[in-house]
Amino acid sequence: MNRLTHRTRLTPVLALATCTVLVTALPAQAGDQSAHRDSYGTKATYAPQQSARTYQKAPAGFTPVFTENVSRHGSRSATDSEDGDLILALWDKAQAAGQLTGKGKEFGPKVRALQAAMAKVGYGNLSGLGKQELQDTAVRMADRLPSLFAGIAREGEKIDVVSSGQGRAVDSANLYAGALARAVPALKPLIGATRTDKDLLYFHKADGGAAYRDYIANDQRLADTLAKITDQPKTHKAADSVLRRLFKAAFVEQLAAADRVAAATAVYNLYAIAPAMADESPDGKGWGMQRYISTSDAAWFGYLSDTEDFYEKGPGFAGSDITYKMAGVLLDDLFKQVEAKRAGTSTLGAELRFTHAEEIIPLGALMGLPGSTTPATPKHPYTYPANPWRGADVAPLGSNIQWDVYEKNGRYLLRMLYNEQETAFKASCKPVSKGSKFYDLDELERCFGRS
Repeated sequence: MNRLTHRTRLTPVLALATCTVLVTALPAQAGDQSAHRDSYGTKATYAPQQSARTYQKAPAGFTPVFTENVSRHGSRSATDSEDGDLILALWDKAQAAGQLTGKGKEFGPKVRALQAAMAKVGYGNLSGLGKQELQDTAVRMADRLPSLFAGIAREGEKIDVVSSGQGRAVDSANLYAGALARAVPALKPLIGATRTDKDLLYFHKADGGAAYRDYIANDQRLADTLAKITDQPKTHKAADSVLRRLFKAAFVEQLAAADRVAAATAVYNLYAIAPAMADESPDGKGWGMQRYISTSDAAWFGYLSDTEDFYEKGPGFAGSDITYKMAGVLLDDLFKQVEAKRAGTSTLGAELRFTHAEEIIPLGALMGLPGSTTPATPKHPYTYPANPWRGADVAPLGSNIQWDVYEKNGRYLLRMLYNEQETAFKASCKPVSKGSKFYDLDELERCFGRS
């Protein structure tokens, strides 16, 4: 559950009269497809962002010798039943009082069916779509690098598979490895059993994340900023709009302001998770939860969700690296694997890692990946018009970062894919030629301060 949502439910909303209101705005085209995807935040389902047919070819003579990734687990059910329980308790009261709208009458049974489907999958577990996302991504990796995997099989190199140890990450790792083995059967005996490394892939809950956890629990600037952004007239207006789709006006009006926001947030959270559960819907095509929240209201609550992730996991406040410094352990491991390959001390042909949004988002900020380069300032707080950070782009379900390594006569080049799109390293890193997506390992070590 998002912390912002949790706070909304458990503490009264600050009185607007005593709170400095931060005026924000939705994207200019809130009704278009990209803005609609934005509204799902980090619950957006996965899609590769580039066709492999359009990838650049490696410079002449360079051949792939190693690949590694960091992947978020695939689409999943909600982590608990709290949102459904909250809104269904309200729905039952409205039904008993004859205070449901036409759409509201549909809504309760729809939520109960979705709750039942999530309980059957297991709260927090991969959905059918999530399982397919990971397997499809593995097959595309095999298709992109046929000569690499043929070489791994020929030389008997190993493929290491490691996860955070959390159920959905372990399942993602096993599904990915299994799909890779089916795509290239000769790899099967070379793929190791999935091992756990919490320090590497669950660092926000490991020893290395102690300062970060203190920031989340105790930083007053963080708490004040999130409260200020959440508690503004637009939120209350959107909450009323969401609830009036389901309940008659008299029923909505007798609810306290904080309860309205909490209930509307629960509706939004069900809307956001529903696409991840599409395979479990009665017709296998989806739950149609967008029927119960307008595009503009979903966009607003999606912005509030992104705000929390931005300040808690992403670029955060200018002048502070508390949200992403701890990802250094993961960036260090990415480099170490390539450096070991160059040194001839590695027996691996691939390193496959499976983790969570809490690791992908900070890693993106630390690396300066697209959309994760702009922190917030007091003058320019996080808003959609002023900042490119979007959870649906930075860390959708199944998101991944991949480094492919190429070699020629002892020289090593890297290409990065971010959600399967060729992606430049940060601006201070110079590619092998203008416009190229290939970088010399020595140059990357220089610009990331490793040499």
